[in-house]
Amino acid sequence: MDTARLRAALATPGARAIDGVRAVVFVASLLPLARLAAGVPLDWLGANPIEFITRSTGTWTLVFLLLALAVTPLRKVLGWNWIIRLRRMLGLYAFFYGSLHLVTYLWLDQFFDPMAILKDIVKRPFITVGFTAFVLMLPLAITSTNAMIRRLGGRNWRTLHRLAYAAAIAGVVHYWWLVKLDVTEPRWYATVLAVLLGARLAWWIAARRREQAAPAARSADRRPVARPGSGDATSPARAAQPAARPDEARRH
Repeated sequence: MDTARLRAALATPGARAIDGVRAVVFVASLLPLARLAAGVPLDWLGANPIEFITRSTGTWTLVFLLLALAVTPLRKVLGWNWIIRLRRMLGLYAFFYGSLHLVTYLWLDQFFDPMAILKDIVKRPFITVGFTAFVLMLPLAITSTNAMIRRLGGRNWRTLHRLAYAAAIAGVVHYWWLVKLDVTEPRWYATVLAVLLGARLAWWIAARRREQAAPAARSADRRPVARPGSGDATSPARAAQPAARPDEARRH
């Protein structure tokens, strides 16, 4: 298969191929959970299993958030419109691992002690930001169904789901403040997020400029163009005509 045919096949795969990709992504997205589940009896979680589970679920929450945000740029750059069908799944997996991350903290770390949890949220800023990120993801997960899209309307739904940008920013800040000293890994996540949000900002600015230029172009298209002999006093044909004599003017 030559390059042109390969590009065409990737840009417009059949329905069966898309379903196959969705199935592969669905199963692959469960592998981090399977690793944690197998790691408990097989002693793969290290000396501090609670910390390992907390870090792992938090990391995968951020990974899936960034993957969901990468769908639109990839669709625009590569022309793969079908990839948009993966975005909801990736976003829901981000919420799924975020929920596991939160439950791990509430259960295994704080033992569902409400006073200890509130004190920790107030005392440690990275906990506050992380909790904020989860709260921002909550309405996104609730309104992810087709029924909610119809109920809210497409425009309102898109506006609401821009909360994903704030959730991703809060997630990166949460991770950055957590590690404190060695910020190598959160810096990579911050870089990827900056690229994804920067691309959206550039496309938005370009779209605004096109919208502002469109009325001027339409006005120029509607402007009348003088034609020879059309009665315009500045036209060559009009200028070449002799002036009417007084008696002719009176007859008219």
